[in-house]
Amino acid sequence: MFGLTIEKLAIIGIIAVFVLGPERLPEYAAKLARLVKALRVMADGAKDRLREEMGPDFDDVDWKKLDPRQYDPRRIIREALLEDGAPAPVPVVRPARPAVLPLEGPAPYDTEST
Repeated sequence: MFGLTIEKLAIIGIIAVFVLGPERLPEYAAKLARLVKALRVMADGAKDRLREEMGPDFDDVDWKKLDPRQYDPRRIIREALLEDGAPAPVPVVRPARPAVLPLEGPAPYDTEST
């Protein structure tokens, strides 16, 4: 969850003990527990509402396919191009860069451009 390991959580806990002190630590731990429970209730409520609005199609949705971390524009374009039985795209061959002129003297000045 969020890349947190047991070691990182232990370090956060130790820092919390030093910052909050032993007197206030139980109070803040209880507040954190209430926050986590409230977030869980909100997430479950949103999930239930989505299930109600989508109906039986909710269970048929492949949620991993809709994960934005899976988004790869190159793959999407490639699949769209190959979808209609079209031949594979030909790689683009770019022309060579033109030769760079040597910088001798001041840059040319065009009186009509200004």
